Amino acid sequence: MGRASAHSCPALEGLTVVLIVERVMDAATITSWMREIEASVRAERDHLVQLDAAIGDADHGINMTRGFEAVVQALGADNGSTPGRLLIIAGRTLVSTVGGASGPLWGSALRSGGRALGDQTTFDGPQLVEVLAAALASVKDLGTASLGDKTMVDALEPAVETLRAKVADGEPLARALDEAAAAAEAGMRGTIPLQARKGRASYLGERSVGHQDPGATSTALIVRALQRAVTSAP
Repeated sequence: MGRASAHSCPALEGLTVVLIVERVMDAATITSWMREIEASVRAERDHLVQLDAAIGDADHGINMTRGFEAVVQALGADNGSTPGRLLIIAGRTLVSTVGGASGPLWGSALRSGGRALGDQTTFDGPQLVEVLAAALASVKDLGTASLGDKTMVDALEPAVETLRAKVADGEPLARALDEAAAAAEAGMRGTIPLQARKGRASYLGERSVGHQDPGATSTALIVRALQRAVTSAP
């Protein structure tokens, strides 16, 4: 899982210089992330169902729980795959087990993120940014959605852009992920006053205003799960 370390350099004129080594993530990080997602969506299943009942077909919490339970089972049976390969397996599992829009969208997102990692066995903060950026691009392409359409993009795009900026500024990855998760949660809440322009909710027109988007809500849970998976590791 994600780990960071500090090394002391030889003392210079009585001063000890400490170098902080960037947190390195691996296949265990991906497995931990998927487990954290499964626990989160299971705990919030009824809430997601209630949100979806208002502007959708009331199955989002059920579908997401079923899908990530299957992902955890699939990854648990895996033997030695790279982080990228695990994301591809997770994406394929979601496509085959989740109905509605969330299966194809998150399935495509995770597979795109996995392809961004390639065959490498470890990855760092900037590479994690590229994983999430590839996932976002896939979602926007497949769902033809943009920021402000009252979809999962309203949570995912602020998270990706926040993480990109904070990592580029040299912030510790743990803090950068916390701020990215907070940005996703703010984006989630920001869907309440929006009128839906994509998906089933768009059929409601102005009646979709005043309701929090369920896809943005589960996306915020997924980003927060990533933060926990990376920062809770030794």
